[in-house]
Amino acid sequence: MNSTIAQPALVVVRRLRLNARMLKNIPLMVGLRYIRAKRRNQFISFVSGFSLLGMALGVLSLIVVMSVMNGFDREMKSRILKVVPHGFIDQPGGMQNWQAVADELSRVPDILAAAPYISGFALLGYRNNIEGVQFSGIDPVQQPKVSEVANSMMLGELSSLQAGQFNIVLGSLLARQLGVVTGDRVTLTLPEIRITPAGAYPRVKRFTVSGVFEVGAPVDQQLALIHLEDAARLLRYTGAQGLQVQGLQVKVPDIYRAAPILAEAQNRLGTDYRVRDWSQTQGSLFQAVKMEKLVIGVLLSIIIAVAAFNIVSSLVLMVADKRSDIAVLRTLGLTSRQVMGIFMVQGCGVGLIGVLSGALAGVLVALNISSIVAFFESLSGQVIFDPNVYFISQLPSELYWRDVTVICAVAIVLSFVATLYPAWRAGKVEPAEALRYE
Repeated sequence: MNSTIAQPALVVVRRLRLNARMLKNIPLMVGLRYIRAKRRNQFISFVSGFSLLGMALGVLSLIVVMSVMNGFDREMKSRILKVVPHGFIDQPGGMQNWQAVADELSRVPDILAAAPYISGFALLGYRNNIEGVQFSGIDPVQQPKVSEVANSMMLGELSSLQAGQFNIVLGSLLARQLGVVTGDRVTLTLPEIRITPAGAYPRVKRFTVSGVFEVGAPVDQQLALIHLEDAARLLRYTGAQGLQVQGLQVKVPDIYRAAPILAEAQNRLGTDYRVRDWSQTQGSLFQAVKMEKLVIGVLLSIIIAVAAFNIVSSLVLMVADKRSDIAVLRTLGLTSRQVMGIFMVQGCGVGLIGVLSGALAGVLVALNISSIVAFFESLSGQVIFDPNVYFISQLPSELYWRDVTVICAVAIVLSFVATLYPAWRAGKVEPAEALRYE
């Protein structure tokens, strides 16, 4: 038999002296030696290296993309909830004495403030431009307690909303689409029909643009603000005891605990009131972001699956190339399971190296992605995220170690599963058959 056959395996066996205790370490020792040994077959080396690179790229891509999606979710929530209140408490038919309800809510722990509102939907037109909007009637004195819109004004002031003057404050994208600036007069058309002797006409009211706000979120394109009393006149919220409102907007210290806090408010106020939190009013948007994150994660996991298939291919070729080594090890006393362990160690080692290198690179990229994008922008001289087109001017990133742990665990499990069939094939090699022609 050729003296070079099974040389790595023989060296390890001789060093371990084949005593019963150290025989158990042979699969680990031989498997690790096969990982770092030079291949006689360059094609096997290429496939092994390709599988390692594919595993690293798959893990890196998943970590970076998940971090970017988390960053988008964080940015959307923080920006939208700067304008949109954390919760709403309505009363069917209108809330007559909202001050008393607000006083009652002040006794609920974790409700920081409450402000009245009236909302509706309408068409907003200027010259030949028409846009659908959600308008909200607010009290400019009370609104800063539950919303930061007053701090997001680009033009004008929120205090310009005065009762009876029919002024209106628009989001920046909405104002841009209509082509209006402060001082322009726009037409608000309600989805109601007014019957007159001349026929049926929709209810229309003209407003003067007195301000523009911008928070960098979809509400810039959808929301218009008017004074509470003007909204009450438009939507006919009238009461015998004075101004009647649709309900109250509330603010809580932790947006992720808004639901239980508002449930406690519901118990205190009774069933005559309807309670909603931001996840119900804006839930469709955040559910869409969550679904996109899930779909993109599944699609990018295909890269890891391909890398796992490459591990299978490289190990199958390795088993065919090392039949003589396997036969020698079997004749020296190794069991079929120990031979399987050698190739499982080799496959898992390749997968583990790829996972760890990909995780390290992915974490570094995710933590510095804004700087990386800025560097490429400075090289190319082009702005990737134009603030005139996108709601953001830089790529956000939020690294969750939970995501990193899950991604690495899935990749390691796939690497382990990929070794089972080739290792089983190695364990079935018969020594006499393998050494017949040696």
